Order: sequence, then structure tokens, then C-alpha cells
Amino acid sequence: MTPFKRIALITGANVGIGRVTALGLSRQGYQLFLAGRSKARTQPVIDEIRSLHQREDAATFLPLQLDDLESVKSCADSFLKTGLELHLLVNNAGLAGAKGLTRQGFELAFGVNHLGHFLLTHLLMQRLKTSAPARVVNIASRAHLLARNGIPWETLQKPSSSLTGISEYAVSKLANILFNTQLAKELTGTKVSCYALHPGVVDTQVWREVPKFLQPIMKWRGMLTPEQGAQTSLYCALEAPAAETGLYYDKCKIKTPSAFAQDPVAAQRLWDSSLQWVSHHLSS
Repeated sequence: MTPFKRIALITGANVGIGRVTALGLSRQGYQLFLAGRSKARTQPVIDEIRSLHQREDAATFLPLQLDDLESVKSCADSFLKTGLELHLLVNNAGLAGAKGLTRQGFELAFGVNHLGHFLLTHLLMQRLKTSAPARVVNIASRAHLLARNGIPWETLQKPSSSLTGISEYAVSKLANILFNTQLAKELTGTKVSCYALHPGVVDTQVWREVPKFLQPIMKWRGMLTPEQGAQTSLYCALEAPAAETGLYYDKCKIKTPSAFAQDPVAAQRLWDSSLQWVSHHLSS
């Protein structure tokens, strides 16, 4: 049986942008590991990918709950135990509008959208390096522009406080860009590149927790299809030059993010703080 050319792990690939990205990568010859909360909801995508190749190993489900760092570690361990190389990690899963705390006590959007993916990336880092050339794709958002005061450090371990949850979502997306910037520095010389991107305002389930009175307004303003939204994800996964590592993209082109997202001091602080917060799960 002919081996797959490349291997990718994608979070949140059961619907929306993640599903389209997974199918696009599959058509390019990738073997896929789809990490998510529900195997039942991911199974249709797995079946679709397997039918493309007529192979059971074309797609594999990995349980992952990003609001629980123990689950993140279990997910990474499950992949590492396969002994396979890893050429692409797509940190795609996310939520907006949900409120509360993660299992380890972090504001929910920040914990899911940033900290869970931060830990997952670190746990898979050595495998990415030994599989190089490899890359990491971080799905951020233009919504980071709404974080007009930068990262509110004092609120990151408190329950969500805004009415809509959108301000917390904006902070988490700012964190995605800062993480990507610092990640590129940490990966210098490894032949592992990384990219952050705005996929567009896409009509997906990421908005399912946004208050219902806001959802018609969002749709009225115009939303992209998942197929349209996945184009920049696929560009960063397959085509973006390695020399453009650490940059932020929109519509498959380099885009300048907010001034806060370009702050190297904030990027370093977020990196160091995140390492401290997940340290137990890196060493245990």
C-alpha cells in the first residue's frame, strides 16, 4: 500500500472551515488526524475522507476537549504513540460568545482558543521538528482589532464578564496572533514555519454561543461560506512561503494586524505566562 505523502492533525474538523480544510488536504495526499469533542459528529468527515482514498487509515479521530488541559495532553499522547511523523498542525477549533471558565480556571474563550492550542502545539513540537519541513497554521481573526486595550492580563483567570462574550473572543484571537509571532522566533532554524490568519467572517458553528439577538445582524452584514473561509487556511498550509513564517494573512495575502498584535513585549509575556500555566501538563 502506497504511504501517504504527508501527515496532518487538525482540531475542530467536523464542520465548517475545519471540515473543508481537511477535505482539501486529503485531496493533496495528506493522511489526517481529526481532533475534536465528538467522534459521532466527526464520523461523516472521516467517512468522506476514507471514501476518497478507499483506505481506513486516511482519517483517524482523536478525542480532544480544548477547555481541559488534561484532555489536550491525552490527545497529543495518542498521536505521539502512533510513531508517525507530523508535517502539519492546524489549530482550527474555536468558540465565540460562550462564557465561563475552563476546567483549569481560565476564561473560556482564552482557554479554548489560545491556551489549549498553545499546549497542544508544545506537546507536538518535537515531532514537528523531526518531521521538518513542517508547519503550524493558527486560525486567528480580524476580531482581534476589537481588543482595543490589548491583553487584559488580570481577567484571564476570571469568568467571562461581557454581555456577548465578543470582547473575550477578540482577546483570544489577539493571543493567537501574538502566539504565532513568538512561535516563529522560537522555531528559528528548525525548518518548521507557522502562520496566523483571518479566514473571513464565516457562517460556521463557532458563532453558536453568540447571543441570538446578534446572529441575524451578523448574517445581514454578510458571511462567507466555509468553502470560501477555508481558502486562506489551505493557502497557509500548502503554499505560503516558509520565509513568511510568523506573519498574519487575510485573503491569502500578508496583512498587517493591530499595533497590539505587533508588540514583541506582549508576545513574549504571553509565551512565558502560557508556559507557566501549562507547565504541569508539559512535565507530567
